[in-house]
Amino acid sequence: MRDVARLAGVSNQTVSRVLNAHPHVRDDTRRRVLAAVQALGYRRNQAARTLVTRRSGTLGIIAYESALYGPTSMLYAIEGAARSAGYFVTVAGLRDLDRRSVLDAVDRLRQQSVEGIITIAPKPVVAGTLAQVSDDLPVVGVGGGQDEALPSVQIDNAAGAGLATRHLLNLGHATVHHVAGPADWPEANERADGWRAALHATGRPSPYATPGMWTARTGYAQGRRLARDPSVTAIFCANDQIALGVLRALHEAGRRVPDEVSVVGFDDTPDAGYFLPPLTTVRQDFAELGRRSLDLLLAQLDAAGHQSAPERVLLLPHLVVRASSAAPPQSS
Repeated sequence: MRDVARLAGVSNQTVSRVLNAHPHVRDDTRRRVLAAVQALGYRRNQAARTLVTRRSGTLGIIAYESALYGPTSMLYAIEGAARSAGYFVTVAGLRDLDRRSVLDAVDRLRQQSVEGIITIAPKPVVAGTLAQVSDDLPVVGVGGGQDEALPSVQIDNAAGAGLATRHLLNLGHATVHHVAGPADWPEANERADGWRAALHATGRPSPYATPGMWTARTGYAQGRRLARDPSVTAIFCANDQIALGVLRALHEAGRRVPDEVSVVGFDDTPDAGYFLPPLTTVRQDFAELGRRSLDLLLAQLDAAGHQSAPERVLLLPHLVVRASSAAPPQSS
């Protein structure tokens, strides 16, 4: 910093003000300092800055190691929001979703002097464990199954499932079948609850839904079973991968989509519009989820020990209608 000050002909304090975007610096002075910074290739010493300010500028993310579209999109959205706000991000991945693994992840992040943690993990044990360490380290939960003691941001999965189910009912289908996700994932249960509630609200029969995995294989297996039942005209799938397997099973069984059976997914993955036929699905706004979760964490950092009731933010998804849903076939 002294070298930058000498080259720019200013004081060390002026250099510090420019680097910290202080508003009370003349434009020509700011330009000289930034030119000196570029000419010298100056980079601030993050470790030294942490010692002086007691702020590391680093946030931690605890995330389940998964290739699933939802958790991965959440991770990228949070990282992007943090980067835009001027923070570095360090990620601690979880292979096992248990208390010991969560505490180990917290310890790893503490060693990197993170200022706070955002967690993306699909099991209640993760949020429950983090709620116990949040007294001295701000924590925000993202996704379903969050502990009420933690501030959290979630997609309203039940509302999204209701959108999908009502869309199919409004097209004229007598009822809607559901191919569910894993029974131990809160998101899957919330989507099943939303589907069931929409049927009950309209007095429609509620078929049994068999829990499975978030995979096309689950969709294919359940799709083969449903394809054998001629009364099945509408299927809501817990995610787009499941819907892909259902579409394959219906095609092999000679059940045309959407002429004979309508299919709706959840997530709106980048490939959903290229399924055959293009998939009607529920879209989640992951960018907004990233921004809101970061806002909650930064609000905790700014509060600096002032306790308040944990804020819970529910983001509403919306339906994207494509060619996989239509009115049911007319009885002859």
